[in-house]
Amino acid sequence: MQVPAGDLLKHINYPSDLKKLKEDELEQVCKELRQYIIDVVSVNGGHFAASLGVVELTVALQYVLNTPYDQLVWDVGHQAYGHKILTGRRDEFHTNRLHGGISGFPKRSESIYDTFGVGHSSTSISAALGMAVASQYKGETDRQHVAVIGDGSMTAGMAFEALNHAGIENSNLLVILNDNNMAIDPNVGALKEYLTDITTSKPYNRFRDDIAGVLTKLSSIGPDAFKMAQKIEKSIKGTLLKRSNFFEALKFRYFGPVDGHDVKHLVKLIRDLRDIPGPKLLHCVTIKGKGYSLAEKDQTKWHAPGLFDKITGEIKKTKHDKPQPPKYQDVFGHTIIELAEVNPKIMGITPAMPSGCSLNLMMKAMPNRAFDVGIAEQHAVTFSAGMATQGLIPFCNIYSSFMQRAYDQVIHDVAIQKLNVVFCLDRAGIAGADGPTHHGAYDLAYMRCIPNMTVSAPMNEEELRNLMYTAQQDNMGPFVIRYPRGNGVMVDWQRPMKAIPVGKGRKICDGEEVAILSIGTIGNEVIKATAELNTEGFYPAHYDLRFVKPLDEALLHEVFQKFSNVITVEDGCLEGGMGTAVLEFMADNKYQANVTRLGIPDHVIEHGEQPELWAECGYDAKGIATTVKDLDIKCNKHTIAS
Repeated sequence: MQVPAGDLLKHINYPSDLKKLKEDELEQVCKELRQYIIDVVSVNGGHFAASLGVVELTVALQYVLNTPYDQLVWDVGHQAYGHKILTGRRDEFHTNRLHGGISGFPKRSESIYDTFGVGHSSTSISAALGMAVASQYKGETDRQHVAVIGDGSMTAGMAFEALNHAGIENSNLLVILNDNNMAIDPNVGALKEYLTDITTSKPYNRFRDDIAGVLTKLSSIGPDAFKMAQKIEKSIKGTLLKRSNFFEALKFRYFGPVDGHDVKHLVKLIRDLRDIPGPKLLHCVTIKGKGYSLAEKDQTKWHAPGLFDKITGEIKKTKHDKPQPPKYQDVFGHTIIELAEVNPKIMGITPAMPSGCSLNLMMKAMPNRAFDVGIAEQHAVTFSAGMATQGLIPFCNIYSSFMQRAYDQVIHDVAIQKLNVVFCLDRAGIAGADGPTHHGAYDLAYMRCIPNMTVSAPMNEEELRNLMYTAQQDNMGPFVIRYPRGNGVMVDWQRPMKAIPVGKGRKICDGEEVAILSIGTIGNEVIKATAELNTEGFYPAHYDLRFVKPLDEALLHEVFQKFSNVITVEDGCLEGGMGTAVLEFMADNKYQANVTRLGIPDHVIEHGEQPELWAECGYDAKGIATTVKDLDIKCNKHTIAS
């Protein structure tokens, strides 16, 4: 659905059009840009509050910088909607995050203005520094390099590593710290408190307004005067804040904090900072959700609210006459509390996703036993390992694609030491509209190759609860439970929990000629497919493996002794996944069969709704049924397993 743009915005297709306007007109541009984002996202969905918070900063950057020659890198990209609208994609913005439409994140193949593809946090400073050093090497001394990073992303180790390196490189780098005290959920940790100290120090804030202008003028006089002024400024800052400035300790020139919603002042500052040599950091204080009062008041809820009425603020949800199955994340959130009430060893850990994974329920019910460690996946894993050495059983909940960032810690700190850490991998498989940076495509493959690791996937909510119950038993060692984004399939899901024998699968239904092996919730698509096939005279058997490591060898012996045609189905990558494990078993045991593997193929899957992408990859119910029919084998009627 196309939405009309405002009087000024409708004439801005690229930053060159923005530059034609007078500075006095920029405030109106900001109003129109903010309203355009509200208008489009309210009817099409997407991330919301983050982009509203950086409207003025976006306009100021595009007004001053010579993009795309000047390199502008957005961290994560939740906040880059305004950037997309001002860089040639206004008329396509209504397709944002839709299948076949533009990406919800910056993407190099989509626009030359998207200098670096993002989706996971804390990469911007490293990328921009790499660009700056490359420009310096090529003699492009006039080229600007700007990384815009939130205070939430700044908590990740990678951001600290990049700052540490950037401080010793005399490169043309400007880091803009977008400080709104929020990631998706409120920020945590000492850095948050440090930034709060800076933003609330009245003497320091009066001083920094004066010193910024002085330094800009002295830079044109000569290096000696500039260096002397730097020393004086550093001394006074330390006195006023009663501590050393963290960023200046890393040899960054620090400016701020400044009002991130004063577009005219931002334009002046960014112009001035272009003329100051070396690495610089501009600290902008913003409000996530700025300009939409409900988003300002509840920033977590309005991070990505879905469709809503922009006038009343009512978030539109499908109404059902009957009770609906819960989200898998909520099953996890309620079940861990049930388990923890009985088992005092259980602890909950998440890296900055308490509401996304529903650990916030435990944080409220048992605040001394549930921890949000900030955007720090590596720390989350080793923190959990430390707990496990002391006899506790940490449930470390990390999105599947985010777990990739902590792979070294999984191997060295957990698996080698055989520690009982339970990794709950939310958003496993195709994640939907967030696209390739968020698809949990690889966890079955990258976890099953690790010694001492148990790797499992439930087919429904009851199975998730049972696997969680199983994993918290004594001496279970490293244990992975992966489950998808979205709703389950059971309304009556809060059933008594029971242990599942590790490495034991189950037969869903018997059949003839063809056996379908599935793992995880995609097995429900197999159930739909077999129901359709039965009406057409095809009766395949269906087995739910439950575990990709260890494999149920007795079940697989049964399959290969009985069936000459086997189809494997997984919501994960084909390379190294469950289907590969089955082929390895077949080869090791010298069986011969026609094996067809269905899963995520060996290329990047773009964004779209989960059913759309399952269909694209060929493992939705229709694709599974077609694969069976293509074998051209009519089977005898099957019997339901008891």
